[in-house]
Amino acid sequence: MRLVHLLRAVTVELDLRGAEFAARNGLHPTDLRALIHLLDADRAGTDVTPGRLGAALRLNSAGTTALLDRLERLGLVRRRRDENDRRRVVLTVEQKAVELGRSFFGPLIANLVEVAEDFTPGELDIVHRYLTAALRAVAPGCDASTPGATTGMPPRPFP
Repeated sequence: MRLVHLLRAVTVELDLRGAEFAARNGLHPTDLRALIHLLDADRAGTDVTPGRLGAALRLNSAGTTALLDRLERLGLVRRRRDENDRRRVVLTVEQKAVELGRSFFGPLIANLVEVAEDFTPGELDIVHRYLTAALRAVAPGCDASTPGATTGMPPRPFP
């Protein structure tokens, strides 16, 4: 139970940081989850359509459209036609969103990377194995090899 309570404490703190970032930048927490999901997909080389984003965030079509309209107005996300299938719309995170996220989350990520340097590769493998299993336990059906696959909440908020 010690690990469960500690994981909960880390989760609560990260959630508070995310809410602070969202509030400072006039975003809804779901906007942040959307950006994280899109950044993770970009790192994985996967295109995200509005439908896939809505499914990942558990939003209906109207909610997804409202979210994308907001993010587009703020210059954080762009809708573009797929080059191979012009009927398909693909979402892209704009550089402005990356820079905004990096300016806020960069120091937090640097601290987490620094802390990880105190562990051996073997210890980090065990932590990775536990967190992967924990993700599967709280998000059944999640492909834990793809950060943010179900909720848009990856281990690293921004690159």
